Amino acid sequence: MSHVGVPRGTVRKRRSLALLTAGVLTIPALAGCSSDSEETSRGVPQDIAPAARDRVADGSTVNWAVDAMPTTLNAFQADADSATTRITGALLPTLFPMDATGQPKLNPDYLESAKIIEREPKQVVLYKLNQQAVWSDGREIGAPDFVAQWRALSGKDSAFWTARNSGYERIQKIERGADDLQVRVTFAKPYADWRSLFSPLYPKEVTGSPDTFNDGARTTLKNTAGPFQLKSVSKAKGTVTLTRNPRWWGDKAKLDTLVFRAVAPKDRTKALADGTVHVTDVDSTTANRIALALRDGNNGGQPLTHGPGADLTPAAALRSWALANGSDEEQAEIAQAAREKTRKAVAAYGAEQKALRSYAVRKSLEPAYTQLALNGESGPLADDRVRRAVARALDRQELAETVLKPLGLPAKPLGSHLALAGQPGYKDGSGALGDQNTEEAQALLADAGWTRGGAAEKPKDTKAGSEAEKKGDKEDEEKKGTDKAEDKDEKKTDKTEADADADKKTEEKAGGADKEEKKSDQAAIGSDDSAASRAEGLYIVGQDNKPGARPVQAPAASSAVLAPSHTAAVQSLTLLRQASAVSGDTSAADTAAKVTAQDKQSGGAPGAYAPMGTAAPAPASVNGPLGKDGKTLTLRFVLPSGPGSQSLRGVGERIATMLERIGIGTEITKVPDESYFKDHIASGDYDLALYSWPATAYPATDGRPIYAKPEPATDGSLLVEQNYTRVGTDHIDQLFDQAVAELDEKAARELMKQADARIWAAAGSIPLFQRPQLVAVDKKLANVGAFGFAAPRYQDIGFTDRQAAGSPADRKK
Repeated sequence: MSHVGVPRGTVRKRRSLALLTAGVLTIPALAGCSSDSEETSRGVPQDIAPAARDRVADGSTVNWAVDAMPTTLNAFQADADSATTRITGALLPTLFPMDATGQPKLNPDYLESAKIIEREPKQVVLYKLNQQAVWSDGREIGAPDFVAQWRALSGKDSAFWTARNSGYERIQKIERGADDLQVRVTFAKPYADWRSLFSPLYPKEVTGSPDTFNDGARTTLKNTAGPFQLKSVSKAKGTVTLTRNPRWWGDKAKLDTLVFRAVAPKDRTKALADGTVHVTDVDSTTANRIALALRDGNNGGQPLTHGPGADLTPAAALRSWALANGSDEEQAEIAQAAREKTRKAVAAYGAEQKALRSYAVRKSLEPAYTQLALNGESGPLADDRVRRAVARALDRQELAETVLKPLGLPAKPLGSHLALAGQPGYKDGSGALGDQNTEEAQALLADAGWTRGGAAEKPKDTKAGSEAEKKGDKEDEEKKGTDKAEDKDEKKTDKTEADADADKKTEEKAGGADKEEKKSDQAAIGSDDSAASRAEGLYIVGQDNKPGARPVQAPAASSAVLAPSHTAAVQSLTLLRQASAVSGDTSAADTAAKVTAQDKQSGGAPGAYAPMGTAAPAPASVNGPLGKDGKTLTLRFVLPSGPGSQSLRGVGERIATMLERIGIGTEITKVPDESYFKDHIASGDYDLALYSWPATAYPATDGRPIYAKPEPATDGSLLVEQNYTRVGTDHIDQLFDQAVAELDEKAARELMKQADARIWAAAGSIPLFQRPQLVAVDKKLANVGAFGFAAPRYQDIGFTDRQAAGSPADRKK
C-alpha cells in the first residue's frame, strides 16, 4: 500500500469524491448552468439478497475478504485504509451513514435526533443521544466523547497525529445540554456538512490523549459501541476477528463471529473454492467462472467446455495419445507427463468449478468513479486549449460501454465531478465543456499553435504560455502550406540525442514488467507487434517505428503534496481495482453471456470552442502527431502494470487511439502497482493518468482539497493538497467556500453545480464512468453483497439456511 505523508493536522479528508481541475475559463454558458432544476437520476440499486431478520438464522461465522490487514484501527490516521473503514463500521458509532441514495441518514441506534437549533449569531447543533447507547465497558456515550474527539481533530494540538480535521476546526465549543443525553455543539463559522462530524465516534479513552490516539488505537480497540466487538487481531493468520457485543442495545447481530481475512485479489477464486471466504470483491474473470459453474451444474455431469485442455483439438488429442503410446520411449515419457499434468489440472479445475456453484455474484455500481486526469502544471497540458482538445476527443460513451455493458450494468458516462447518478444534487454538467467532436478538438490544437509542420520548426524566442502561443498562430498557419515532399522529409527526421536519452530513461523506469504482463497488454492493445509495443513497459501510440518523438518531460521537481492521507491510503488500495472488476481474458460478448447466465440462475452549453474563424483540420485521423517549435505533441500516459489492471490498461489504450485521431501522440508507460499512486500521481510525474475517487455525501467539504488552487510554499514548492492535476482557480475555490458555509441545502447544491460546471470547463479532470461492483457471496447468505452507496448493516447479515447457521452440533444433525 502506498500513501502520501502529510504534516499533522493540516489535511482535509476526502471521504468520497470527484477529481480536480480548474484553469481560468470564461464561457458564456456557465452563467446558466446552475440555474436549471436538479436532474432526476436513478442510481443502480444495491444487490444484497435482502431478507427480513426473522428469515435469517442466528449463529455461525462469516469470513469476509479484505485487500490487506489494516495498518491501524484509527480511521483518522494517515495510514488508515479500506480495511480500517470496513472493520470500524461494525465496531464504532456512525451517526449519519449513507443510505441507498447516497444521502446521510440519521442512525437511530445512536441518535434520537440531531438538528440545527440556532443559526444566529452562531450555528448551534443539538444532538439527542439514544438513551440506551453505551460503550462496551458500560459507560454511556455522551458529551465527553464528543469533546475529546473535537480537541484531538481540531488541528490546534500538533501532538495528535491526525490526517484530517475538516469541520472540527470550525467548532467553537461543545457543551452538555439539558441532560447527559444531549450534546450542544456551537460553531465559530457556519458549517453545512456538520453531519459528517463524529463518524466514526471513538471513546474518550482513545481520543483523550496523544499517546492513546497515536499508538493505542493502532492495533486494538478495547472499548467499542457497535453490534460487534473486537476479539483478536492476528497478523500471522491475516485475520481480524469480531464477536457479538453483549452490551449492544440494538438489533442483535445474527452472526456469532465476523472475520475479516486478508486475501490478495489473485487468490480469491481459490479462497472461494476452498471455503476460506464467504464474501469477497471479485473481478470479471472470477465472476464468469462462477456463472459458468452455475450453468454447468445443470448440465447433468457433461464434460466442461472451458478450463484447462478445453481448447485441445481432436487432431492434437490424437497426436498426444499416439506419442504417449508410441515406440519412441523418450517422446512417450514426455507425452505421458504432459497428459498427466493436464489431467490433474482438469481435475483441479473441475473441483473448483463444483465448489463455486455455492456462490452468486452480486452486481451494482461502486460508489466511486474512474476519470482521466490531465496534469496541467507544465508542458502542453498547461494550456487549457490542449486540455480541452483532449477532452473533446474522448468518446466517453464508448469507454463506459467498454467497461459496463459486458456486465449488464447501465453504460452511461458520468456527468458530474461532485455527485453520482442517483444522489441528490446530481446534474450532468459536461455541457460546459462540450461533447466529443474531432473537428473542434483539432481546431483547439491549431489555435494553441500545434500544427502538422510544427515538429520541424526551430524554437522561437517567445515567452511560455497561451498568449505567446497565440502570437505564433499566423506563422503556424503559413507553415500549413508546406508541400507534401517537405512533409514526407519531416517524418523521416531522426531523433535528437535528447529524445533518445529521454526515451532510454523512460524505458529504464518502466522496465519491471514481466513477460506475462506484456502478453496481456498486447491483447489489450490489439496484438500490436511493433518494436515500440514490445519495449519493456513502454508503448507509444502514433509513434510506431516513427522518428521524432519528443523527449519525455521530467516532472516538476518543485511539487509538494499535502494529501488527506486517509483518503490517499484508501485510494492506493482501491486504485488498482478501479477497472479490474471487468478485467479478464474473455471477450465482451462472452462476458455478457456468462454474467447473464448467472443472473438467470441467481435471480447546457454547446461547449468550449476555438475562436471563430480558426480553421479546423480534416475530420479524418491526422497523419502523425502535431508539433510546435520543433517538438511533437506527445503526452506521457502512465498506467499500472500489475495483473489486476488489464482492463484499466485497455481503457487507456482506447483513449490513446482516440487522441491519435486528432494528432496527439501518446507515450504509454507502465509502472509497478505499488509506485503508481505515490511516485507518479501524487508527485505529478505524468501527463495523463487513470484513477478513481470515491463518492461523497459532502461535496463541499470533500471536494475542496481535490479542486483547490495549488499555492506556492515558502520554499518554492507547490502545495497541491489532493489536486493532483495541479489546475485550479480562485472562482472554484470561492464556490466551495460559499457552499460549505451555506446552511440552506438547496442553495448549497446550486453552488456545487456551478463549481462542477467550471471544473468541467477547465478540463483537468474528465469523469468517465462509475466503477462496477462485483461481489461473490455464499448463496445462503442474506443482506450482504454489492451495497452500492449504502453502509452495511452488519447486525442483519447471516445465513437463511438454519443448518448452515447453527452451531457445529446443529450442523451434524
